[in-house]
Amino acid sequence: MGFETPTPIQYEAIPPALSGRDVIATAETGSGKTAAFLLPIIERLRQRQDRSTRALILAPTREIAAQTAGQAVALTHGTPLRTVAVYGGVGMEPQSRALRSGYEIVVATPGRLLDHHRRGTARLASLEVLVVDEADRMMDMGFLPDLRRILAVLPRERQSMLFSATMPIDVLELAYEEILRDPVHVEVGSQSVPPASISQSVYLVASERKTDLLLDLLRQEAMRSVLVFARTRRRAERLAKQLQRSNMNATCIHGDRSQSDREKALNGFRRRSVRVLVATDIAARGLDVEGVTHVVNYDMPAAPLDYLHRIGRTARAGCDGDALSLAGWEDTLVLADIERTLGRTLPRVSVPGLTQPEPQRAASVPARPRAGTAWRSRVARR
Repeated sequence: MGFETPTPIQYEAIPPALSGRDVIATAETGSGKTAAFLLPIIERLRQRQDRSTRALILAPTREIAAQTAGQAVALTHGTPLRTVAVYGGVGMEPQSRALRSGYEIVVATPGRLLDHHRRGTARLASLEVLVVDEADRMMDMGFLPDLRRILAVLPRERQSMLFSATMPIDVLELAYEEILRDPVHVEVGSQSVPPASISQSVYLVASERKTDLLLDLLRQEAMRSVLVFARTRRRAERLAKQLQRSNMNATCIHGDRSQSDREKALNGFRRRSVRVLVATDIAARGLDVEGVTHVVNYDMPAAPLDYLHRIGRTARAGCDGDALSLAGWEDTLVLADIERTLGRTLPRVSVPGLTQPEPQRAASVPARPRAGTAWRSRVARR
């Protein structure tokens, strides 16, 4: 798979994971977190043969579950270990057969896993390792009830690992109380500062001119693989159709699309048969698409944490990338919040006839917080 040397998060997290310790790990997006937990799991499971579910990886979305399962299949090639992805939007019977036959590694979204447990097809009594991926989102109020139901049926004697790009203090406290036992805490980089390889800029534009500006930007040859974020499912759908009518090779992904349509859109974007993928925040976390050259915030995110997750879809695995934000006057407060989190003012870019001048600012952005302390500050929930 092209691995030569471990990334910093792999270097720090793999040794304690191999020793059986609980681990809570945070690192910037695109840093290799998935392999950091998959490799120790595979090494542990291959030591003996046991046709039962021994490792469970929980993911917040179908796309992340499918992606993680794909990486597990690739890493276990040539071994007897088997992996199944368990998520909604597709038929249950193939998943049920795999679970009944004892696939060793299960990658699942919480809701579908609970469906299988209620039917008696998810047999978790032999579980040895639990991983909660994208842990900050998995432990927010939307997922927490399902997560607690799953924890209640798992063996108490197990290894547990939590991985995420960010770890707010309230989520961290909850993890210590309900999941982890004497964990090793691994933190690589600053969670409030994106990789330096991401070039960030802001275009101040009236809402009614955003699509015109986006089309103007997309005509640049450098924008070879572009992920565009819209605020709602309806806006994502409408924007993708507008781009298509302008002869742009575009599609969209959001929660109202069928699973097959979501997979088709994502696969087309990965294979470069689709140049522009318009998405809601369903694509902001965990998705690893190689070679995304640009992320465009067509609609500004609700909070700085969402901004960091969105722009982390580019400049992955050591590559460079660009993050462009189209901000209207209604985005003044969230833009200021983002800049306070980053500790700097983002450069403004003007496009004659499309962008607008900067209004007078009331105050300067305070200095960047000290690296390594970002997880201690509370982050607003969605």
